[in-house]
Amino acid sequence: MSDAIRPAVERVLHELRPEADLETLPAGADLREELDLDSMDFLNFVIGVHEATGVDIPEADYARVSTLETCLEYLEQHAGA
Repeated sequence: MSDAIRPAVERVLHELRPEADLETLPAGADLREELDLDSMDFLNFVIGVHEATGVDIPEADYARVSTLETCLEYLEQHAGA
C-alpha cells in the first residue's frame, strides 16, 4: 500500500486544486495555506483520502494530516490498521 499512498493523496489534492503544481509543494508546508483550502475543501480532502486509501481520519487527527509530509506519515502508520 505504501507505494500507492502518495499518488492517492496527490490525486485527491489535484481534484481539489487542479491548477496547483504539486511537484513543487513543500512537504512540510501547511496544505490549507499553501493550496488556499478553506474548511470545506480540507474536509473534502480528508474524505477523499479516506475513500482513496481506506484509512479513517477522525476529526481529532486533522492536525496530523495538515502537511503532505505528516499526511503521508499518518497514512503509513494507519494503513491496514
